[in-house]
Amino acid sequence: MGGLFSSIDFDPIRDIPDLKGKVIVVTGGNTGIGFATIQHLVRRGAKVYMGARNESKATGAIARLKAEGVGPGFGEIHWLNLDLSDPRKAKKTAEDFVAKESRLDVLVNNAAILMVPYEKTADGIQQVMVVDYLSPFVFTEALLPLLKKTSQLPGADVRIVTLSSDALLFMPNDIRFRDVNDFNRDFKDTWYPSMNRYGLAKLANCIWMKKLQKRLDAEGSSIIAMAVHPGGVNTEYGIGYLSQYYLAWLFKFIFVTPSVGAFNSAFAATASAVRANPEKYKGAYLHPVGRVNEANKPARDPALHEELYSTTLTILRDIGVYQ
Repeated sequence: MGGLFSSIDFDPIRDIPDLKGKVIVVTGGNTGIGFATIQHLVRRGAKVYMGARNESKATGAIARLKAEGVGPGFGEIHWLNLDLSDPRKAKKTAEDFVAKESRLDVLVNNAAILMVPYEKTADGIQQVMVVDYLSPFVFTEALLPLLKKTSQLPGADVRIVTLSSDALLFMPNDIRFRDVNDFNRDFKDTWYPSMNRYGLAKLANCIWMKKLQKRLDAEGSSIIAMAVHPGGVNTEYGIGYLSQYYLAWLFKFIFVTPSVGAFNSAFAATASAVRANPEKYKGAYLHPVGRVNEANKPARDPALHEELYSTTLTILRDIGVYQ
């Protein structure tokens, strides 16, 4: 599943350009890959907003980032109160951000929950699809006006990066997104239901970026949208999850650190190679580091792209997020 890095040809210290004056939002940035992504970006001078729900964890992470990264060119870090458990809250946070910030150069949709027990939200939608896909969709849509405005500025290089995963390979070729029932599949007939539910959300992320890119291209926008697979990353969450199976030692042995695991996100967000060859990277699914991958058959199906987009809008209207 592409867990290990087959090539490491991207060095954030060497290859991330000067980001002074750039404004970036990274969701789920208080730990793991998101934390490391922010570290790479802020060290090159960016003003970064850490999207997180828990203020104490966020401020603690910011203090750690400042302690570890203060130096020449160091940028700013701010907490952005973001709760992805409810699309309405995600929408409100984005609207408040647009009201107070004059630009947004890069959005990194990093936050996610992984293999958790099956549970539905108060809206009747399984929580992994809400946190990992629906709320980020709403958050991004509400930020699009500011992203588009920024893309019109001289020298702008606006990008939207969403973390996907090769967990999407667990999805069968006949997977559908016809209605909320498809969003709510529990996959209890599979050998690994929680991984399949996560894979469903990660497939949705990959398809979403392809459909969003198509929409942006139709408008003549220069914004580049990409989905990225971080590879196998030794995160605190993963170690905790595998500890129940006494496999944490294996996680630590074969997977990379969060700092290296964030290379692909940092590449997609900043690498000059992306802007130099936009047609290669528009709507792409990237394996680490910066390698365009075809993903799976459903991710490449234009009809499924349209189906997911249409059903997403229908669900969001049905629960009152959109009119």
